[in-house]
Amino acid sequence: MTLKRKENKKLMKKFNFLMLITLTLLLLAACSAKTEEKASGDKQDIDKDLIAAKEKFSVLGEVPIPDDNPMSDEKIELGKKLYFDPRLSGDNSISCMTCHLPNEGFGDGQATFTGFGGVEGTRNSPTIINSGYYQEFFWDGRASSLEEQALGPITAEVEMNQDLDELVDKLEAIPAYVEEFQTVFNSGITVENIAKALAAFQRTIVVTDTAFDRYLLGDDDAISKEAKEGMKLFVGKAGCISCHDGPKLTNHDYHNTGIEGDDGRFEVTNKEEDKGKFRTPGLRALTHTAPYMHDGSLATIEDVVNFYNVGGGNDPNKDELIKPLGLTKEEIDQLVAFLETMSGEVPEISIPTLP
Repeated sequence: MTLKRKENKKLMKKFNFLMLITLTLLLLAACSAKTEEKASGDKQDIDKDLIAAKEKFSVLGEVPIPDDNPMSDEKIELGKKLYFDPRLSGDNSISCMTCHLPNEGFGDGQATFTGFGGVEGTRNSPTIINSGYYQEFFWDGRASSLEEQALGPITAEVEMNQDLDELVDKLEAIPAYVEEFQTVFNSGITVENIAKALAAFQRTIVVTDTAFDRYLLGDDDAISKEAKEGMKLFVGKAGCISCHDGPKLTNHDYHNTGIEGDDGRFEVTNKEEDKGKFRTPGLRALTHTAPYMHDGSLATIEDVVNFYNVGGGNDPNKDELIKPLGLTKEEIDQLVAFLETMSGEVPEISIPTLP
């Protein structure tokens, strides 16, 4: 009996040991399941935040074409030649391309433009990329169509300083231009036809295939995790979407960001509330169009984010939307990463042979 008791005792010890191991394994499995469940829940929460942010955006459609200026390959090619032709300026030294260089994101890479006779301008040369989508033009919105905009720099004394009637005479003295205008418009060289050809060419300068757009179309890997966090900041804490919304990433409105020294929209409307206000630019091709702001005072995208993070400038008419954001350094980096996803390939334009 003694031996049997000893054997039973050993069996009980083994049984208890196995039960302990089993309970331990069950406990570990339960903890692991809870951890996985929590991780899955967290992932679902993150996905919900991303989905909510993503739904605030949409891709661009086709460039709208006005009924009175339909596109054609011949018209685009004529407009391209005019765009690169310095004979559109008063002293035959400045073309549209001078301030809107293809290799500078169709700007000039300078803080402010250099105009006729070396005059130093007061505003940054805005890019013509995606200008065909806009409804008003120039930083102050003084033109209401791309055709009207095309003539503005030509006649401005500080830009190209060319009388339009004299320009028509100048081009009529070039037989190849006379022939091309006749082919394209079935009429002679006129101021209206010059504007239409230039506008048609500008409508071909578009950037719509960006990493951001590919992400909107369903490629989840098109932008980084950091950029996705930046997107949530863009629509949330940073509030960028208040002015940069819709498929064009602009509200087509005017705002005073606090930069002093230029009356901006006031020069067009003569309304006191418009003093210091400037058009909200779209954001596609952003990395190609530095420096930034209407006066070119900010050199990098990070500079722009920092400017808004501290609440903009000190102009007394500053927009109520412009206030300190409280972004951390990590959040600033995330927002910059997101903004950088909006830059695609800038169209490559070969310089045409001029008549």
